[in-house]
Amino acid sequence: MLGAVPAEALPLPRDASSKGYGAKHLQPPLPPPKQQPDVEAESGWFEEEIDDDFKLCYALNSVLHRGASKYQEIVLIDTKHFGKALIIDGKMQSTEMDEFIYHESLIHPPMLFHPNPKTVFIMGGGEGSAAREVLRHNTVQRVVMCDIDQEVVDFCRTYLTVNRQAFSSEKLCLIINDARAELEKSKDRFDVIVGDLADPVEGGPCYQLYTKSFYELIVKPKLNDLGIFVTQAGPAGVLTHKQVFSSIYNTLRHVFKYVQAYTAHVPSFADTWGWVMASDHPFDLTARQINERISDRIEGGELAYLSGEFFISSTTLNKSVHQSLLNETHVYTEDDARFIYGHGRACHAVSS
Repeated sequence: MLGAVPAEALPLPRDASSKGYGAKHLQPPLPPPKQQPDVEAESGWFEEEIDDDFKLCYALNSVLHRGASKYQEIVLIDTKHFGKALIIDGKMQSTEMDEFIYHESLIHPPMLFHPNPKTVFIMGGGEGSAAREVLRHNTVQRVVMCDIDQEVVDFCRTYLTVNRQAFSSEKLCLIINDARAELEKSKDRFDVIVGDLADPVEGGPCYQLYTKSFYELIVKPKLNDLGIFVTQAGPAGVLTHKQVFSSIYNTLRHVFKYVQAYTAHVPSFADTWGWVMASDHPFDLTARQINERISDRIEGGELAYLSGEFFISSTTLNKSVHQSLLNETHVYTEDDARFIYGHGRACHAVSS
């Protein structure tokens, strides 16, 4: 729900420099969270500040659970419009009504374009939804999910019942550690590497997971032949795509031979969202071939959101965004980063 909020509406606690879940906490430990009032009792709204003059507001049924780690505060709320929603540091991470859009878009394109994906490394993904989607592929033998925040993982494993089967899978190897360090020291190589990461946020070190050196020196060497890397790439709307989406795309173009950007609208984010996948081998499947692989590989033979035809269409960007990607010159480095402002995803992948 978008619009004005009653003056007495109280926001859930938030940290201005974080935005999401998964492999996403690159910040130093925060002080213990202060006791917060019952949001539902006070106002009946969850309020997320996007900018000084722009807020998103979600009508509440109740606040179901609260938790906290040394990194962040975690809240599970029940909203009237989107159902249950996961909030981390005051930022909307996913809702039960539309999280499948984000996670199907993140996971299935690289998995389907790979000829036989057996091993997958997920940077972040503490919610468990990325692992859930990976494990739907009958080719998969091993999934490594590395998240730095044990409390977030435990909270999601307990309260997000839709992902319990994924968390209990014998194919899942869950590691609580700095994802950058874990990937760097790993002796294994992977068919698909997933960046379920926070957006680059000023004041936090998460931008380090979007730099040319990270892609070139850590990610790419850990891919098998025919390997594919995919990352969420932040807001990709007409008004928001220049924040980080175009820079992430251009940075990957400096490391991989083939780079494919694609987008989808996520209603609870109130924006179009972007993803970028990259490889040294072309993405040349037709819609029919993608559909055949969905039918052959996916449990149940179909997906809720993606089809071959829709994925191909999602790679066709509107003129404004397409032109920006073509003209983008910025490359992420440790000394030259762009940062996102407004709605985004928070970081639990790397320690500062």
